[in-house]
Amino acid sequence: MLPMPAGCWLCQMPLAFARHGICSVCLRQLQRQPPCCPQCGLASHRPRQPCGRCLQKPPPWQQLIAVTAWQPPLSQLVNRLKFSGGTAQADMLARLILLKWLMRRRENGLPRPDLLLRVPLYHHRAWQRGYNQLDDIAARLAHWLQCRFDPRGVTRVRGGNIQHRLGRLARRRNLRGAFRVESAVQGRHILLIDDVITTGSTVAEISRILLAHGAASIQAGCLCRTL
Repeated sequence: MLPMPAGCWLCQMPLAFARHGICSVCLRQLQRQPPCCPQCGLASHRPRQPCGRCLQKPPPWQQLIAVTAWQPPLSQLVNRLKFSGGTAQADMLARLILLKWLMRRRENGLPRPDLLLRVPLYHHRAWQRGYNQLDDIAARLAHWLQCRFDPRGVTRVRGGNIQHRLGRLARRRNLRGAFRVESAVQGRHILLIDDVITTGSTVAEISRILLAHGAASIQAGCLCRTL
């Protein structure tokens, strides 16, 4: 008797390829997103060109790759990943970022990254949570993109208030002097991933530090972007 295939993480229907974690129907629904600026990831009528906001004041990264806006069902999986130990979803979530990256590479000619980094947790927060929810996703993504993943490439050297409880200006003040680059980044194209990008303050602060250390370019990748 043949074993039953695993179910889709979103609709629970059986999967022909269990390692994908998500069925083709749910994948198509996730891919139906409103047009967004390729640089800041916010809503825009010109999805292949920087929006007016980015032309006037560009972010420190060059491209932002987000799977979806902050909305169900992916937002629910992200919360499970962050707060309920949902690391079994890592393969599926990493694959979603990969598919979005490949699509953007076809559209905009993204350079393949030389180095993949993830947003770090302060050591006390990592101890409380027991893990950094991005480690497994980053490791799988780096394997598929054939680039190096350095989990210690950027460290958080100072704690602070929880970002999602702060306003935009308070977030920027909260992050000053919070990160340190530990990896050789000079001349490298870097993919920096986070689970959710809201105002972009955290990714912007790390991107500025990486560029100051000589990084050639920064791509910001995430599962959800708050629009």
